[in-house]
Amino acid sequence: MARSRTSERQQLELFRALPSDLAPRDAQDLMAYPFFSLAKSPRTTPIDYRSGAVAIRVEAVPKHGMATIWDADILIWAASQIVEARDNGLRTSRLMAATPYQILTFIGRGTGARDYQRLKAALDRLQSTTVATTLRQPPRNPRAHSGNADRTARRMHRFSWINEWTERSDARGNPEGIELIVPDWFYKAVLDDALILTIDRAYFGLTGGLDRWLYRIVRKHGGKQASGWRFDFRHLYLKSGSLSPFKRFAFELRAIVKRQALPGYHLSLEFEPRRTLLAFEPAPCAEAVDAAVLSGTRTIVPSGTAPSCYREPAPGLSSDAQTDNRAPNLESNKESNFYRDRHSGENPEGDASPDPTTDAPNPRNAGGAS
Repeated sequence: MARSRTSERQQLELFRALPSDLAPRDAQDLMAYPFFSLAKSPRTTPIDYRSGAVAIRVEAVPKHGMATIWDADILIWAASQIVEARDNGLRTSRLMAATPYQILTFIGRGTGARDYQRLKAALDRLQSTTVATTLRQPPRNPRAHSGNADRTARRMHRFSWINEWTERSDARGNPEGIELIVPDWFYKAVLDDALILTIDRAYFGLTGGLDRWLYRIVRKHGGKQASGWRFDFRHLYLKSGSLSPFKRFAFELRAIVKRQALPGYHLSLEFEPRRTLLAFEPAPCAEAVDAAVLSGTRTIVPSGTAPSCYREPAPGLSSDAQTDNRAPNLESNKESNFYRDRHSGENPEGDASPDPTTDAPNPRNAGGAS
């Protein structure tokens, strides 16, 4: 006699959402790599990213389109819930129950009928988007003798951002909220303290897809160390998974720098021969999203001057090739700290620009531009 199959829902203990006044937490893997569409229009073109041993392929179905960076807010909510419960000694689970109101208020959205419909559409995109990645997967054959590539090649793990979700109701049929199941790959990352970062709640106020993506990159790689970090424009372009032409991407990146759009960070441009770099460091004081700064104010304070939002003049941008790089962020950016060849970034084989002269090494660039 055939045995009845037990559903995943029946095997998991239900975790009910905590009050929404929690610190927002994000998973570093989701912050550092191209997992989501940055466009508000539906995207079905896959994301195919490779960097050394890291491979990521994200696929969507035409009916729903790819999960967007705005949809990822639901995963930030889920991560925040799981971490908060664990830190308070509560049992957590991949099966989570919440009301739409709890989720929407946490991620800074409205709570009307239209917002509820958008939430359901986001859940559909998260469930229908599939991801295949080698991140945090063991080597295929660690004992191989045929070559280094065989020993370092990673196994692929395939999943959807949400395994399933359903609308809940009481015995009388009145709506009680929703239940969703997050994948094991995501759940394990959330429970690992080394893979979670607290983000600024002002992040939810960022309206542009590129703004949101860049904040997550900056927060992950720059952390909060005073010396900040910097990235080559072309390397950022590859990490974004954007479908825009590179020139358009670079134009929008410069516009973000001009607006100083990222909460908690100050952005600037640095120039080297035949390439532009985005530099970022923690802001000297709390700055609102798209904050206005008085004309002519700069970011350098003379020795002994107390911190202030408005600073004394500093040297303008320079194309001097001898400008020192910022210090490596060894604490929160271990995979991107070493200059491996003349190309900037994490993938010396694939991150080269079309013109091999555009990424010529700077002899003082010992820490890498990634």
